[in-house]
Amino acid sequence: MKPLGPIPPGFSAIDGELAIGGRKASALVAEAGSPLFVYDGALISGRVAALRAALPERLGLHYAMKANPFAPVLRHMAGLVDGFDIASGGELAMAEAAGVLPEQISFAGPGKRDADLEAAIARGVTLNLESAREGERALAIGEKLGRAPRLAIRVNPDFDLKGSGMKMGGGAKPFGVDAAAVPALARRIIAAGAEWRGFHIYAGSQTLDAAAIAEMQAATIALAERLAEDSGATLPACNLGGGFGIPYFPGDAPLDLHAVGEVLGEQFAALPAVLAETAFCIELGRYLVGEAGVYLARIIDRKESHGEVFLVTDGGLHHQLAASGNFGTVVRRNYPSAIATKFGAAAEEEASIVGCLCTPLDRLADKGGFPRAEEGDLVAVFCAGAYGASASPVHFLGHGPAAERLVNTNH
Repeated sequence: MKPLGPIPPGFSAIDGELAIGGRKASALVAEAGSPLFVYDGALISGRVAALRAALPERLGLHYAMKANPFAPVLRHMAGLVDGFDIASGGELAMAEAAGVLPEQISFAGPGKRDADLEAAIARGVTLNLESAREGERALAIGEKLGRAPRLAIRVNPDFDLKGSGMKMGGGAKPFGVDAAAVPALARRIIAAGAEWRGFHIYAGSQTLDAAAIAEMQAATIALAERLAEDSGATLPACNLGGGFGIPYFPGDAPLDLHAVGEVLGEQFAALPAVLAETAFCIELGRYLVGEAGVYLARIIDRKESHGEVFLVTDGGLHHQLAASGNFGTVVRRNYPSAIATKFGAAAEEEASIVGCLCTPLDRLADKGGFPRAEEGDLVAVFCAGAYGASASPVHFLGHGPAAERLVNTNH
């Protein structure tokens, strides 16, 4: 048998069945249908509270909504965090619909269309510039609108986040302005009359190594100091990026949040004069919502082939691409998963959970140990709150999207 990833804390059983937010999986599916993503609002709120308690009070907390843009999740998050980070004009519209104020929104991402820039400038959203050319376009649009754009520079740092699942800095990148070119661009946009909003420095994502995150944050603060001095301007704000990972795979251990907070507090206590008044923030997506989500699918067929058991579900990689191992994973490993209708029961057999697509890639769990499951039982794939519904090829083979529900928000 191949090991399964660790089931996140916060889930329990009711009458031998997985409970999400105090409700049985079968009851949720009976209401909303299958397949179904369920997000526990109390777990999201608890994660934000844990961050507030562990990290310096000075540090703002932003939600990177690309992780999960489900409208009820956005509305829930709007009451918890200090800002939203978006990456498209579509996300801007979704954030506004959720009641997020424009001054709370920052807009990063390469390839912004003129319509995106115009919408952001007209509303007073901060633009994180990805190139000098994008800066010139923003200034021209601001002049046309008669409004000073709020501009920050996304910096491509000379370092990356060690051990990160996705490196966003440290070499040639389509993201951000190379550090050496940042001071000149900062001076240009300030001289042109833009509202200067500082730096966005994102070096990598998804690491469980607290020391690596602390090292990255120290390097980011040092880089911000140097670039601010070279720009000849005080730094109103600095986004330190994110990088906080969650345990997906066998052997993964949770990030030591208090260790990160302790080192960052020491950094803040010794800030240089040029950063003394800077508003610092981090942006997190996966870390806020990933472990709060569960993907539920119903077993349609139980079959054996050459001695192997396959539990064929009505779901699959078109909803949960990452769990299939096809979202940047080099070596496929099993996400945490279970038979939801026999939650906590002992493993009786080796079985693979597969989807309904005509491709061998559609495998949600590979040769894991499970209690015997039959047609009609529900399977659960955990860590599904981030990059699930929003990052999967939902139109592949025409099966359609999964339903989504947010539960347990009265906390």
